[in-house]
Amino acid sequence: MTPAKPAQRHQKLVSELRTADYRYYVLDDPELSDRDYDALFAELKALEAKHPELVNPDSPTQRVGDRPRSELASVAHAVPMMSLDNTYSREDLEEFVRRVKDGLPDTAQVRFCVEPKLDGASVELLYRGGKFVEGSTRGDGKTGELITENLRTIRSVPTRIEYEGPLTLRAEVVIFRRDLEAINQAREARGEARFANPRNAASGSLRMLDPRIVAERRLRAFVWQVVETEQFEGSHSASLDRLAELGIPTHRNHTECETIDEIWEAISKIEQKRTDYAFEIDGAVIKVDARAQQDILGATAKFPRWAIAYKFGAERAYTKLLEIKVQVGRTGTLTPVAQLVPVALAGTTVSRASLHNEQVIENLDVRIGDLVGIEKAGEIIPQVVHVDTSARTGDERKFVMPDKCPVCETPVERVTGEVAVRCPNPTCPDKVKGAVLHFTRRFAMDIDHLGESLIDQLVEKGLVKDVSDLYALTHEQVLSLERMGKKSAQNVVDSIQGSKARPLSRLLTGLGIEHVGQVAATQLAQTVVSLPKLLELDATGLAELLANIAGFGPKLTESVQAYLSNEVSRSVLQRLFELQVSIPEPQPERSAEGPLVGLSFCVTGVLTRKREDVHAAIRSAGGQVHDKVKKGTSYLVVGEKVGKAKLDAATKSGAKLINESELEAMIAGTATG
Repeated sequence: MTPAKPAQRHQKLVSELRTADYRYYVLDDPELSDRDYDALFAELKALEAKHPELVNPDSPTQRVGDRPRSELASVAHAVPMMSLDNTYSREDLEEFVRRVKDGLPDTAQVRFCVEPKLDGASVELLYRGGKFVEGSTRGDGKTGELITENLRTIRSVPTRIEYEGPLTLRAEVVIFRRDLEAINQAREARGEARFANPRNAASGSLRMLDPRIVAERRLRAFVWQVVETEQFEGSHSASLDRLAELGIPTHRNHTECETIDEIWEAISKIEQKRTDYAFEIDGAVIKVDARAQQDILGATAKFPRWAIAYKFGAERAYTKLLEIKVQVGRTGTLTPVAQLVPVALAGTTVSRASLHNEQVIENLDVRIGDLVGIEKAGEIIPQVVHVDTSARTGDERKFVMPDKCPVCETPVERVTGEVAVRCPNPTCPDKVKGAVLHFTRRFAMDIDHLGESLIDQLVEKGLVKDVSDLYALTHEQVLSLERMGKKSAQNVVDSIQGSKARPLSRLLTGLGIEHVGQVAATQLAQTVVSLPKLLELDATGLAELLANIAGFGPKLTESVQAYLSNEVSRSVLQRLFELQVSIPEPQPERSAEGPLVGLSFCVTGVLTRKREDVHAAIRSAGGQVHDKVKKGTSYLVVGEKVGKAKLDAATKSGAKLINESELEAMIAGTATG
């Protein structure tokens, strides 16, 4: 096989890493383990070192973290909050030590500080004149979100200290494992979804707009870095000791080392005590201790050269597979889920794990009664990854996917060429639950206070049979649900009624029509304008309307026609209209002139602006926006964390790849080609 050319391999690696980032951070459904991800990242770094002409600002090696969210004010960090390079082997640690020594004078005596790598949310704390004056999230490393008031609610963060000089601290906000269960129980009582792990709970809490709610989350902060150098202490370890003396919380578990053997021993001790910590850790951090030496070594575009993170491998636990149950999702897809003898794994007790589909079960040769290995994908989602066949007794049973839906007993459907098995019954209770949850999501109708457990109760009690029933709920009906107080019930009703003011595009998105994403929903809504006008269309009128929407191909058109011709779907829409749900779609400023006239764009990945704002900018410059890459799409605008499918579709259709900066240049009329 002919080796791939450097540029081709570079593009492939970038694509795979962006896809992995997107699945991990957006979909919460990672495909790569941390180890596999870092292996790809290391290969990309090595390739760019050998071929520096391939390096560009959009490469994963040149990027740092996520961008600030728009709901909170932004603040610039005086010194960038950089991420750390990762390693999993002693050999890589030895190479790190060698690079450090090569970067310092031959006469230098190098000492290192080894400490646990806390797995929480990174923040910056500013003290001026002995007072805590400002706090922010890490954001994209250069700019963070201002969360001073939220951080003030963390009792371990002192508001005053006995130090008058400027002090800028980097800290990790965490939630103790024992506190997370209490928080989750309270969330369940309010009908909200449980937090998957302490890291998600800490990160989500910090970004809440109401500090009173943040105060209930039992957050804790541990400082791991002082930004100021000569003004404070001459070494990192001395700084941590001094902070402790000032009453500022640190992890209080750092070790000073000189040799690689001492470093390895310190790491091993931290790993052995991993489950003893009250909070989550996912590795150890090794830093050059002397401030002056850190300054000499400096940093790359992304990582400091004087520090590295040794990541612990994913924890795996073995337990007995008791049974395989089948869940039904919003689209009717049947998903097998392993029921396990409860086992401790990565700080939580796991009793269920995903088996994905029939093909995965067949490939792993999973049988009921097996001793199976469980890991957490991205340390979040438990999944079965291995079967210990040597432990079999002969009593194990093979799993057979049911021919009928386990919820409503409707015969299942299998589509040729697809792995998925689906329940076709539109009134299947579990499909209804999934559809209602999708309807309430932020990108759709954005209904607060309606978590999974509350939706389950509403459907199981027969109060909600489809999404339109939400708008007929009374305070008394909601109050009758388990663990529901008067104020909580009123919050639910108010939130539902408040969502009536969402525009038609949000309603169409929330309905979950196959192939209709946010862009297609917006295009349809802007064309038809309002729900009553949509309902007035007969089959001929609908066909003519869809034919005139740019980018609506056969599959999308057929899907919309099928949905609107379905008697059940139309009755739901009619009732939503009668209940006055949704307002007419605001019409964008359309331009018959402009630098983008005659061009069409599909936008994908994480951008520096809201997706809707980018779409509006394209349209105002005369361009068209497609929901998916298709024949006739001129450009695919690529942000961060891009899925491989979109890139492959662009290659197949002939769409040209551009980044956000290139799009802005085209809109401004300054593009050079």
